[in-house]
Amino acid sequence: MNSIGILGILLALLAAGAGAYLLTPRRYESSDSVANSYDQWTDDGILEFYWGEHIHLGHYGSPPRRKDFLAAKADFVHEMVRWGGLDRLPAGTTVLDVGCGIGGSSRILARDYGFAVTGVTISPNQVRRAQQLTPQGLTARFQVDDAMALSFPDASFDVVWSVEAGPHMPDKAVFARELLRVLKPGGVLVVADWNQRDDRTIPLNAWEKPVMRQLLDQWSHPAFASIEGFTEQLEATGLVAGQVTTADWTRETLPSWLDSIWQGIARPAGLVKFGLPGFIKSVREVPTLLLMRLAFGAGLCRFGMFRAVRASQPGQPQAMVTASDRYTS
Repeated sequence: MNSIGILGILLALLAAGAGAYLLTPRRYESSDSVANSYDQWTDDGILEFYWGEHIHLGHYGSPPRRKDFLAAKADFVHEMVRWGGLDRLPAGTTVLDVGCGIGGSSRILARDYGFAVTGVTISPNQVRRAQQLTPQGLTARFQVDDAMALSFPDASFDVVWSVEAGPHMPDKAVFARELLRVLKPGGVLVVADWNQRDDRTIPLNAWEKPVMRQLLDQWSHPAFASIEGFTEQLEATGLVAGQVTTADWTRETLPSWLDSIWQGIARPAGLVKFGLPGFIKSVREVPTLLLMRLAFGAGLCRFGMFRAVRASQPGQPQAMVTASDRYTS
């Protein structure tokens, strides 16, 4: 077969792949669709093989520098601890990890900081895998729970921690209230999330709208909040003392998207381990990863950090603050 024939076959495969990608989205339908997606990704082990124990982005420093993909993920946890001021808290501090995945962050918080961690996820398979990966004696436990209706009483934890769970939440205001409801007065909320640009200020343009639609449809996301919008929703609960502190970590986390694709090339053992079905499933995620890189690199999406302290009394007055005062590095 000549080169023209080979090129034709490759183009046909590419077209077929693009068609399958566009025609078989994994739209958010309910909490069950999120749970089922994570159950499947946990069952086959592909995501864990390439992304390790942390199903979240890595932190590459300020300014960013080259890092091992898996090391950057662990570094993210330590950077978030420091940014949130949690490294000043004593051993035994109770922490709720909302959207804990297979427990990577929970284990670091328990092992390296001595916290008593409860990790919750809507995926039963993630809970089982988190339990398997957690050494006996480590103060981290896991259970199935719904972040939109947490099973814990009010004021249960010293710290509430959440990484990249918000995009799966259909009602961000309910999510904000649940995070703060289970926090003790004076306790600290620290959240890291994928956010979109505030489209109340700069509406999405012609190319951004279809890109955002794919980012939502392919990974069971009902919507992304903006940093500004979620800040307002946290403060609207009346449960925040003073002001919500925010930061934009887009630059620090941006290399993760292309690094995640590179893992499939740099670690060919995955092809042997998971075979052709695993290869096809992995390749299917590449367009979404590339769109994520485009969106975060072009300013359509931002990586938001949020820190709030639970008020001693509901409705405690908030300090007057301008938008520029909210941001920290």
